[in-house]
Amino acid sequence: MRTDEVLDAAELLRLTLRGGTERVREVHQGIADRVFTAVGPVGLPVRWWHDAVAGISYAGVAAGLGLGARWTGRAVAGRASGSGLDEARRGRLALAVLNGAHGDLVQRAAPGLDLGMTVRVAGRAVDLDPAALRAAFPGATGRIALFLHGLTETEDSWAYGAEKHHGRPDVTYGSRLREELGLTPVHVRYNTGLHISDNGRSLAALLAALVANWPAQVQDLVLVGHSMGGLVARSALHQAGGGTTEAQGWTHLVRDTITLGSPHLGAPLERGVHRLAVHLARLPETRPLARLLALRSVGIKDLRHGSVVEEDWVGRDLDAADPATPTRVALHDGARHFVVLATLSRDPVGRIADLLGDLLVTPRSALGDTGDDERLAFPADHVLRLGGLNHFDLLDHPRVHAQIRRWLEARPEGPVPDAPDVPAGR
Repeated sequence: MRTDEVLDAAELLRLTLRGGTERVREVHQGIADRVFTAVGPVGLPVRWWHDAVAGISYAGVAAGLGLGARWTGRAVAGRASGSGLDEARRGRLALAVLNGAHGDLVQRAAPGLDLGMTVRVAGRAVDLDPAALRAAFPGATGRIALFLHGLTETEDSWAYGAEKHHGRPDVTYGSRLREELGLTPVHVRYNTGLHISDNGRSLAALLAALVANWPAQVQDLVLVGHSMGGLVARSALHQAGGGTTEAQGWTHLVRDTITLGSPHLGAPLERGVHRLAVHLARLPETRPLARLLALRSVGIKDLRHGSVVEEDWVGRDLDAADPATPTRVALHDGARHFVVLATLSRDPVGRIADLLGDLLVTPRSALGDTGDDERLAFPADHVLRLGGLNHFDLLDHPRVHAQIRRWLEARPEGPVPDAPDVPAGR
């Protein structure tokens, strides 16, 4: 670990220990308050004494644990290796889980552990200047396939089933599309614990720079997103004005988007956790547990309804019992849009499929099917339903790749008609 990573990890540990101590104190206090309330006024002297002693004791424990974490961090930082956590696959996974679970806290309190949003090649970040892109993408073509991973994932996740299906760890949708259709794969890593709309804004800026400095004349841009990644792509297109006369230049190059198990209408698990937290908050004895659940990242909370715009969270309490109805955001007008969804049941259209989905996302959510006129406009022939697979099988499966290839082969190459002239990088 680098020195800044060690110190930031120690800061997170300090905050966790102090917060954990406070939650224990709140549980203790909640139980004590109920007992003393039942006893009545006769117990007031004892209650005052109890509250004073308990307050001093918990404050001392919290301070001691916090100082211990800080001193430990400083001691370990002096022996830091200088190698970043993201230089090893396990380190990247640990950072991805941390960012996904508490990415907004990480960004504020431990920026050295914040993944940010970057293009990655072989695990390393690539600057978006022309020289760096030429070096990172030798033989780059004018057709780009950009891949966005999901919650708590990294660019490594796209090789999830490579060994099983191909006998090699480096075979991905991107590598096969490069060999078969001449698309250049670009993988993006980002902090999945931030608001989807914030990541969408960052992606829009990244794509503007990528297209402007790309080594070849960009003709075609395909956005492929797994789970949350599909929502980030939708958010970026919306915020960049895709389909309007004021749209940023790169949006005119987006010929196709493909979402793999993306919760366009939200994820049942997050809705369940939210409901549980609301119920726990009703009693003083369990309210601290609700506060613990509330510490999950804002990125996770956005998955409750698949929120892709900041209007859904600015000035709102995301832990409230009755949040406002999420904003409906239509698909980008200038592209074709495809969906691949999985179901645990072998029959992808039966009742069990609708109930269980792929373990994390239901078919209706993956299709954006609200049951009314506001549903997302995915044509029937732009949808692939696969039975007997789970959410993560969609990351690298031969059946998924075969369909993606068929969809993209049907699109002729060449610049989009009437698209603005976007020069290649120099």
